[in-house]
Amino acid sequence: MSRAIRVGIDYTSAAFQSAGIGRHTRCTVRALAEIDHTNQYRLLVQGRRHTVLAQTAGSSPKRNRVSGIPNPNFAEVRTWLNERWWTRIWHRLRLPIAVDWLTGPIDVFHSPDFTLPPVGRRTRTVVTIHDLSFVRLPQCFEPSLAKYLNEHVPRAIGRADWVLADSENTRQDAIELLRAPADRTTVIYPGVEPRFCPIDSAAELQRVRSKYGLPPRFVLSVGTVQPRKNYGQLIKAFAQAELAEVELVVFGRKGWLYKDILTEASRLGIQHKVHFAGFIDDQDLPLAYNLADCFAFPSLYEGFGIPPLEAMACGTPVICADNSSLPEVVGDAGLLVDAQDTAAWANALDKATHDQELRQTMRARGLQRAQRFNWPRAGQALLDVYKSLSPT
Repeated sequence: MSRAIRVGIDYTSAAFQSAGIGRHTRCTVRALAEIDHTNQYRLLVQGRRHTVLAQTAGSSPKRNRVSGIPNPNFAEVRTWLNERWWTRIWHRLRLPIAVDWLTGPIDVFHSPDFTLPPVGRRTRTVVTIHDLSFVRLPQCFEPSLAKYLNEHVPRAIGRADWVLADSENTRQDAIELLRAPADRTTVIYPGVEPRFCPIDSAAELQRVRSKYGLPPRFVLSVGTVQPRKNYGQLIKAFAQAELAEVELVVFGRKGWLYKDILTEASRLGIQHKVHFAGFIDDQDLPLAYNLADCFAFPSLYEGFGIPPLEAMACGTPVICADNSSLPEVVGDAGLLVDAQDTAAWANALDKATHDQELRQTMRARGLQRAQRFNWPRAGQALLDVYKSLSPT
């Protein structure tokens, strides 16, 4: 009988990021915990500052303080130095301090956030590449960030024993642009959490409407305010559509190169109908999807596209750009539109908010489509990768 596999996972993003890669990592690890009570896991958290999961901390003496996972085969390792310092040590100075020194002996180390630290001689490695937007659309990035990613992501792919991608589009990009080995680069589709579903609680819906000052009817978009999300184009299309009773609401933190995006509505004279509402509490997001007339996602490039999947799971009609990985997610359940075609977006917005027969069709197809993506399946696929790399 083979011994248990010892797996180290960089859990830093899960501890400190509420959305994006942080949520992806939390959901992945929880899915593993549901199906694997045998193998040994070390969740590495770089730094000791406040985490996004502080509400679970101390809730039970049997639960891990950061992840909230009660399984005894999952343990957490927190370092005094934060992520910035370890980035300097591992990637700027390239000091050969093996991550095993922090986690203890491991067979496999998995970095779910693009880069790999040094590892012990016998430790196998897995790296997840979520997207290659920094290669495809470098103009949408701050130069320093693009430079960092272009330097270190190819190195991680070259060192990794296995490369994971969130979509077939990202897999092909990694192979084409960064020479990822085709036979050791595979897709594990993310899932959608069960809490993203149709909600009919009038009290809860009204609570969120009041909390964020949401209008009676609105088009919703979700994502960091930055050029790649293409909000400027969405605002132009919204102005052209002339939706008299409908407003536009964007939830997302300010990212980079966002000033022109925020002033676009004023330039077009519709600033009273366009609302950049900032951060939304994670527990309120399913309710916001449920309240929206439709969800619009005009991004120029996505490695997967979690928001349109979440919207479909809530029964909200989706209009989505037809590029990169997005058709893999939306399929025939939503309206796929050229990200740069303002007139087409205006027409789609009009249809998705006024054509009741189309809205019902999109709702039914979206709910069905969302069922294809689930975290238990993703967790099993990841466990299979770990097993394939572990010593017998």
